Formats: sequence, structure tokens, C-alpha cells
Amino acid sequence: MTLRRALLVLLACWCALACMAGRFVEDSVKVDGHMRHLVMYLPDGLRQGAPVVFVLHGYGAGIWRENPMVATADRHGFAVCIPEGLRDPQGERSWNVGYPFQAGWQVDDVKALCRMARYVQKRYHLSRENTFLTGMSNGGEMCYLMAYSKQKTFKAVAPIAGLTMAWMYERLDAPRPIPLMEIHGTEDRVSEWTGDMENKGGWGAYLPVPIAIGYWVAKNRCTSEQVERIESIQGQEGHPIIKHRYSGSTTGCEVWLYEVVGGVHSWFTSDMDTGEEIWQFFAHYIK
Repeated sequence: MTLRRALLVLLACWCALACMAGRFVEDSVKVDGHMRHLVMYLPDGLRQGAPVVFVLHGYGAGIWRENPMVATADRHGFAVCIPEGLRDPQGERSWNVGYPFQAGWQVDDVKALCRMARYVQKRYHLSRENTFLTGMSNGGEMCYLMAYSKQKTFKAVAPIAGLTMAWMYERLDAPRPIPLMEIHGTEDRVSEWTGDMENKGGWGAYLPVPIAIGYWVAKNRCTSEQVERIESIQGQEGHPIIKHRYSGSTTGCEVWLYEVVGGVHSWFTSDMDTGEEIWQFFAHYIK
């Protein structure tokens, strides 16, 4: 990393922390015999009935208070819920998306997240209609599983560096269209852009990103594609982004794919204001 890039990253982190004008609240709710822990971020002046965005951590991680949605929440006036996954059979905090090493783990995280959403909607007087879900890596996989599931809690999902596991694609059929946004690096060596149907990485077989996105383009009945090249906020030192926007559907559900050229496994905050991009997508679906 060059000195200039390091300074830019530090400045971005400082600005994100400096602009936080709300408060974090630790909370928990019991689901299926498990205490599910979460942290709420509530910006100052948050109005009653405001939207709420859930942010899911990656495999083996935990609650990340300074995630990109927090500073964005201050600017746009929504709440952020940051839940924590339970420990899986490997002892790692995660979301149950059917990895091979999660076999036999009887945890229904679709149910748990929907229950947590209903809990925070009521306790913090937030919107029941405008509730959204994003997450990175394992959290991104959970976003896909939620989209495939029979739920009406989360109005739109935005997986970051997320995967569609082959078992989801083969065994499930999404019951309804849902707006979906994916941000993914073409040089991601953890969650390969080109997929891993042979399970060389150990996460289980998963689809190439373009094929996974194609499912939602068809499910949402999108009829047109707009392609836009966006330069990194670092200029030539960063990664250019190709934004694919699929629209034209009578369902009103669009699909956005941000193809980060040369990008690796990350939230891509060194190349864009990721929180702002996610919120601009979600904002299309606020009632």
C-alpha cells in the first residue's frame, strides 16, 4: 500500500468516526432457545417509523460497530442493526448458509433474523415496511439465502462479496421477486467471481457471480441493462467499477451488480462510499 493510499484510508476512517452523531445500544432477543445479541445504532434525531438496515458480519467475525452503514445512517436518518451470529460446529461465529462444515447445525438464521427484525421494529419504533439487509462474505451468503426464502420481513438485500451456494440454486426457488444488489471484486480469491463448482476452496460448491445474478434478473423480470463505468475515489491507484443496472420490470424490482475490476475480498471502501451506494439502492424501495 502506498503512503498516499494509506493516508486516504486513515482519513476516511477518521471522517466516518468523526461524523457519528448517534448512540450505540446493546440488546438481545431469545430465538429458539438462543440469546441473539445485537447492537443498534440510532442517529440523533431519528424519527419514529424510520427505516432500519441490518448489517451482517463475515465468517468468524463479530459485531462491527464502525461499518460503512453507520456514517451513512447519520446522513440519511435510518437505524442500523448489527447482529451477531452464533458459534457453528467449528467454533466460529457465523450464519448458517449450508457450508459443508456446518452440516448438522440446527440453527435457522432466516427465522432468527426475521424475529430480530420484528423485535427491533417494535422496541425502537422503526418501520415494519422499510427494513433492509446487507452483509459481507458469509453475511452476503445469508442475504442470498434470505432472498430465496419465504419471508416478507426484508424488502431488499445487498450482499457484498457474497455467494450463491449451489445447493440454494438447485433446491430452492425464490417465492417472489426481491430487489438485489451485489458488489463483488473480480480478483476475489475467497469468494471467486468465476465460482467454485468443484469446491476447491472448501466453502462448498457455488455459482459464478454473473450466473447467480442472472437468476435474479430473470426472477425479477428485468428487461433492460444499463452499464456505467465508475472511477475509484483513488483515481488510477484504485479499482474501476462497472455498474450493471437491470431494470424495466413490471415487478418494480431491480438488480444492481457492481463489478469491481481487480478488487479483492472486502467492503471496497477504498474505492467507493460503499454505505452510500447501498443506501441509494435501498432508498428506491422506501414507502
